[in-house]
Amino acid sequence: MAENANPTQKLGRTVINGIITAIPICLTFFNNVHKLYKTLPTDYLHLFIGSILCFFGGFYPTVFAALQAAEHGGLTTVRKALKALGGEVMIIVNESKKDDTIDADDDGIPDTEQISSRTLMERKVKLVLTKMNPEKLNAAISSIYKVWIAVLAVLKIQFARTIALALTISDFFQRLINRFIVPIVDKATPKEYNKKWVPVLTDWMCKSIGVGIAWKIQTVITAFTSSLAGGLMMSRAVIVILAKHGQGPQDHNDTIADEVASYLFAFLGFYFQFTQEFRAPFPLNIILAPLQLAEYYIRWAVTD
Repeated sequence: MAENANPTQKLGRTVINGIITAIPICLTFFNNVHKLYKTLPTDYLHLFIGSILCFFGGFYPTVFAALQAAEHGGLTTVRKALKALGGEVMIIVNESKKDDTIDADDDGIPDTEQISSRTLMERKVKLVLTKMNPEKLNAAISSIYKVWIAVLAVLKIQFARTIALALTISDFFQRLINRFIVPIVDKATPKEYNKKWVPVLTDWMCKSIGVGIAWKIQTVITAFTSSLAGGLMMSRAVIVILAKHGQGPQDHNDTIADEVASYLFAFLGFYFQFTQEFRAPFPLNIILAPLQLAEYYIRWAVTD
């Protein structure tokens, strides 16, 4: 049956196999990154975090703000929940690999290669439902959701001015469009549609413009402030690292070198973000695509 499968069935089978192959690789990668993060000396860790803030703080302002809020509101809880979810996922992956080797009819070909994609999907769903621990799954998801609600509340307060600015800008454009654009659109639109759809569509358009402009302004502000904060963190980390190697002052309070260097780092960081139009350059934009998706979602959640 596998040989006569149509393209859709072949695609479904390929997607399932790809997911099963990719999950262990991703989990191993993130686990190794976390281990490396834990082994870094404090000074080098400060230098690394400062560099991220200085050169990338404006690319993902709400993501960094959410991480800062979560640090005080349950980031440890999220780590434990993700670890529990990762364990459950690995159980499913290992059981799925065992399932792919079963040959019940002893014809030398695994059963999963002789069934349709729909049957394969039903078989894998049944495997997930029977092998996964629903209590662990529920506890982990509930923990993450509770932390997210707390973080979202903090972000709504933190970005309240951005939301207010978006509403003000949208109201401004709404007046202009109602005065100059709507009369023209009304004449070009059939009467049975213009009274219903024109006000709604113009409202959507004005809000989109207002939200876009407001978040662009917020991005510039965040890029500037994060460049200053990250630059200072970098300069002081460098001073500590040099001091441990017997070079330079032992304390940043004894010199102004850290302030001078922080201004240089801040200028370079903001200039880099400005020249990139506050977007990650290629190929970082592909590597950091999940962060960009998270940024869009958090902005929508905060503005909603």
